[in-house]
Amino acid sequence: MSQQHSAAPAPTPTSAPAVATVAKRRDWWRDAVIYQVYPRSFADSNGDGMGDLEGVRSRLPYLRDLGVDAVWLSPFYASPQADAGYDVADYRAVDPMFGNLLDADALIRDARELGLRIIVDLVPNHSSDQHEWFKRALADGPGSPLRERYHFRPGKGDDGELPPNDWESIFGGPAWTRVTEPDGTPGEWYLHLFAPEQPDFNWEHPAVGDEFRSILRFWLDMGVDGFRIDVAHGLVKEHGLPDLGSHEQLKLLGNDVMPFFDQDGVHDIYRQWRLILDEYSGERIFVAEAWTPTVERTANYVRPDELHQAFNFQYLGTAWDAEELRAVVDRTLEAMRPVNAPATWVLSNHDVTRHATRFANPAGLGTQIRTAGDRDLGLRRARAATLLMLALPGSAYVYQGEELGLPDVVDLPDEVRQDPAYFRGAGQDGFRDGCRVPIPWTREGSSYGFGDGGSWLPQPASWAALSVEAQDGVEGSTLELYRAALRLRRSQPDLGAGDAVEWLKAPEGVLAFRRGEFVCVANTSGESARIPAYGRVLLASGEIAEVDGEAKLPADTTVWFTTA
Repeated sequence: MSQQHSAAPAPTPTSAPAVATVAKRRDWWRDAVIYQVYPRSFADSNGDGMGDLEGVRSRLPYLRDLGVDAVWLSPFYASPQADAGYDVADYRAVDPMFGNLLDADALIRDARELGLRIIVDLVPNHSSDQHEWFKRALADGPGSPLRERYHFRPGKGDDGELPPNDWESIFGGPAWTRVTEPDGTPGEWYLHLFAPEQPDFNWEHPAVGDEFRSILRFWLDMGVDGFRIDVAHGLVKEHGLPDLGSHEQLKLLGNDVMPFFDQDGVHDIYRQWRLILDEYSGERIFVAEAWTPTVERTANYVRPDELHQAFNFQYLGTAWDAEELRAVVDRTLEAMRPVNAPATWVLSNHDVTRHATRFANPAGLGTQIRTAGDRDLGLRRARAATLLMLALPGSAYVYQGEELGLPDVVDLPDEVRQDPAYFRGAGQDGFRDGCRVPIPWTREGSSYGFGDGGSWLPQPASWAALSVEAQDGVEGSTLELYRAALRLRRSQPDLGAGDAVEWLKAPEGVLAFRRGEFVCVANTSGESARIPAYGRVLLASGEIAEVDGEAKLPADTTVWFTTA
C-alpha cells in the first residue's frame, strides 16, 4: 500500500523562462488558465486600504509562479464606483484610486516580460450616470440628440408618472428612473437594467458603436491581449421595448430569451469587433460574459467570426454531483464542437459565492449563499472540483484567492457592505461583498499583507492560516495543490486543449474519464470508493491508498493518473 499526497513542492524560480515561452504559443487561448484579479481586493501599494494597479504589478511574479497564462483585470476605469467600477465615467482613463495610465502601461509591460497576458474588462451595455454623454443628455433636455445614445422615453399615465414598460432591474425595482428636467419639472425616464447610476446605451445609435470601436483600439494600442465583455448578452434590446408581461422577472433569467437579453442583434456588433481585433498581432481575444438559457445559445457568441470564449455559467451552477457534472460537460463539449470554440470552465468569480462555501452547503441553494456551511467539507470538495475542472478539455478560469482555499465571508457587518444590490431590497441577493474581501498574503499585519493601511472590507482572523505565506512550500496545502496541478497541466500532452473525453465505467457517484494516457477520477459521493489503479498517480486532492491493483478514493476527492 502507498499513499499519495495532494501537492508537490513549490516550483523553483527556474520555471519562469518556460512560462514565458509557453505564453507565445499559437492558439494559446484554447487551453489557457486565466486568473481573475479584482483590483480593489488583490494588493494595496499605497496603504489606503484599497487595492490598485501598482499592487497588482508587484504581485505578478506570484501569478507567474502559480502557473497561469493570463490575468483578467476587473474594471479599473474612472468611475464613481456605484457598482465597484462597472459604472464607467471614462473608458480611456484609470480611476485615481487604482493609479493612472502610466501604471496600467507598466503593468502590461511587466506582465509581458514575465510571460503573462493581460485581459481587461469592457463594459459596453451601460455607462455611469457621470459619463459626459449622459450628463450632457440630461442638461440638454428632451429632444436632445445625446439622449438618443441612451434609452430615454416618456412615461405612461396621464402625466407620464409611470415607467415606459414593465421591465425590472437586475438589482431590484423598476428598470427605469424618471429625471428632473432642466426647468425643474418631472420629465422623461431612462432605462437601466442594473443600478440607476448605470444607464443603458442605445446600440441602435451609430455613435455608440463608433465610440466602442475607438475604445477597443485605445487599449489594444496600449498592449492588452484581450477583453472580457461585461453583460455581453445585453447590448441589444428588442425593437419597441415591449412589456414582458410578468413580475418576478429575475426568476426567468437564464430560462428564457428576454426582450433585453440575448437578442440576435448582438452578434452583428461582435462581428465588427472581431475585424478590429484581427488587425492586431499576438492573438488577442474576446471573452463573453453571456448569461443565456442554454449552452447551445452560448455557443452562438463564439462562432468563428465572433468572440473566442464565453463563460460556462451552466457549469458554475452545477452541484457537486457526478451525474449532473457529466451531463453539463457533455452538453458543453457538444455545443462548442460545431463552432470550433474551446469550452471554458469556471467555479468562482466576483459575482457568486466562492465555491469552497457553495460546496460546504446543501445543493440547490443557488450561487449566492449566506451560510458558512461545513468548512472542512467545502474545502475538500473545492480542491476536488478544481482538479476535475483543470482536467477537462478547454480553458479554465481561477478567481483570486481560490488557490488559497478561501471561503466566502458570510458575516460581514451591514455597515461595511457596498454591493448596490444589497441596498435595493429586491433583485440579486446583494451579498457579493463576501467573495470580494481582500486576500491575505502574510500571517500578520493590519491586512495580512494586503497593504499597510487595513482593507476596505474586514478580513476574518482565520485568514492568517490561509495566507500565501502560511501555505507557501507546505506539502498538501491548497496553494501547492494549484501550483502542482498547473505545472502538470503544462507538462502532460493530453491535458489542455481538446473537445472530447472518453468516459470510463465507475461506481455510483464517481466520474472517471480518459484523455489519451491521462485519466481523471472524481468521487463526488459521501463515501470512499474502490476504483482501478489506472497507472501512476500524478496528483490527488487528498490522500489515496493503492493495493492489489486498486485504489481507495476517499469521499470528495479527485485523482489524476498517467498510464504512460
